[in-house]
Amino acid sequence: MGKYFGTDGFRGRANQTLTAVHAFRVGRFLGHYFARGRSGGARIVVGKDTRRSSYAFEYALASGAAASGADVYLLHVTTTPSVSFVTRTEAFDCGVMISASHNPFEDNGIKLFGGDGEKLACDVLELVEDYLEGGSLPFADGAAIGRTVDHVSGRNRYLAYLLSLPRVSFRGLRVGLDSANGSAWALSKAVFDALGAQVTAIGAAPDGLNINAGCGSTAPQALCALVRDQALDVGFAFDGDADRCICVDERGEVVDGDGILYACAREYAACGALDGNAVVATIASNTGLDRALAAEGIGCIRTDVGDKFVYEGMVKHGCTLGGESSGHIVFRKYATTGDGILTALKLAEMTIGRKCPFSCLTRGYVPLPQKTCSVRVRDRAAALADARVRAAAARAEVLCGGRVLLRASGTEPVVRILAEGTEALRLTEAVNMVERAVAAVGEGD
Repeated sequence: MGKYFGTDGFRGRANQTLTAVHAFRVGRFLGHYFARGRSGGARIVVGKDTRRSSYAFEYALASGAAASGADVYLLHVTTTPSVSFVTRTEAFDCGVMISASHNPFEDNGIKLFGGDGEKLACDVLELVEDYLEGGSLPFADGAAIGRTVDHVSGRNRYLAYLLSLPRVSFRGLRVGLDSANGSAWALSKAVFDALGAQVTAIGAAPDGLNINAGCGSTAPQALCALVRDQALDVGFAFDGDADRCICVDERGEVVDGDGILYACAREYAACGALDGNAVVATIASNTGLDRALAAEGIGCIRTDVGDKFVYEGMVKHGCTLGGESSGHIVFRKYATTGDGILTALKLAEMTIGRKCPFSCLTRGYVPLPQKTCSVRVRDRAAALADARVRAAAARAEVLCGGRVLLRASGTEPVVRILAEGTEALRLTEAVNMVERAVAAVGEGD
């Protein structure tokens, strides 16, 4: 991870860690870099989520790119996977999503995609960081100055693409949707309505300040209650930029990304579509996933946390399916990044095709108990390298009868702690033990 860009873009407190000046300068670099060696300017497509600061960052970035000679196509409020899709299918030089994903509205971020719809390569991000540190670039002049173009049509083409994927009607399927008051607030319901589902939507009244606030994939409790109270068949919860999907079965119980991976892997294997006969998961995925997949004769390949690394692992091993417990699920046949709405569509299609309750899709998957927490620190690397932290983690593993995973967040200044083991009652104690050690280092004790 660099000074500015982590595993999922440049993210921070709006107008403090990440400012409109940063956005302007990122735009200046992109407009210049992607026009190098040719006569015309670059073509850049930009989307944003619903948080208030997204408007300032969208126009600041567009202004910087146009000042470097790029034409900037604005999708306006849309999802991260739609930006990836439009970049890839409409031959844009790069795509930009203004979003802090599942973070609260006070934060924002800048995600960058290359022309192939994949996360921008690390060597290019290093060049962006060098420029942010004080580099200079010439401004475009005269007729070479770029412009902004309304490109809602690109978002509509993405909607049409989603509608083309299911092979069955959703008529009669009772679906709950929680869009986290974010990017998917209108798009997700429009898709399921058009496919014939009976939709009940929550988290669909964005005001710029309520994105991810007690709703969405990181807080699915309201969706659980909705599914139970209204006897719905299934619920789907997205995050702020809709690249994640967490499910709720007909009993009102949460199915996370690991459960989704298991369900999809079984379905794909049954129809001979699971290339490599394996899925790609991350080091944070539940050990129960490996065991359940092994019982089905399916392998599980692990990568670092981040859908960027999952996709790279899928390409390397020739796999069709991969994802994270957080709900980033990548269907390589259809997308190059996690797509919450696409995930929901595939699961709804599976439910109808199997003619069974949603819970039957995950039958056989028994996750091991886990406990997680995050500790805010000044220096993530120093905290992870500290001998006291490592010793506490070793003691915690013995205590919980399993494993303890510590990792630096790629999007926030925190260390994440995960304890997993057979001694469920001792997981909290194990996590607390490590949390105290990390906090002590973080405070400089």
